[in-house]
Amino acid sequence: MTRTRARNAEGTRADILAAARRRFGGDGYERTTLRAIAGDVGVDPALVIRYFGSKQQLFAAAAEFTIHLPDLTGLPPDDMADQLLERFFAVWEADTTFVALLRAAMTSATAAETMRQVFATQVVPTLAAVAPDHPASRAVLMGSFVIGLATTRYVLEVPAAQALDRDALIRWARPVIRQILVGPAPA
Repeated sequence: MTRTRARNAEGTRADILAAARRRFGGDGYERTTLRAIAGDVGVDPALVIRYFGSKQQLFAAAAEFTIHLPDLTGLPPDDMADQLLERFFAVWEADTTFVALLRAAMTSATAAETMRQVFATQVVPTLAAVAPDHPASRAVLMGSFVIGLATTRYVLEVPAAQALDRDALIRWARPVIRQILVGPAPA
């Protein structure tokens, strides 16, 4: 007996996006196919194309997310680090979009560009508001640190990185983030 879906365009679109995030995250951009995504949802691949146009357009829709970084102005440096890390953990753990995008960025120019845009439009302005000098350098170092941390913990799944609970990880990372954000610049 063939499985049929109730007609619900909004629900089907959401299901396709969820399946796309899982596939792009697990298989990478290059190996993910529209046919596989459609199969995961139980729809015809033509419906995926109808809703999203192309694989690249589906990826762009699936990779959209907002970090919602806190306003760091006026906070003591240690609180800045804690606020940033708590927000990054929320993005990494509560929403599979970031980790899927991070995985895909390793093999896809499209995914890497999407990641650069998120960084440029969401992270850099927040960090520049509190950087005492060299905001671009501080922002790129912060991005390198947190993306490296996320990659080690969630993509490579290094056991030592996964063994640290949030509080321990924050304690270890706090001085690094403080230095990057507001510490003295090297001579």
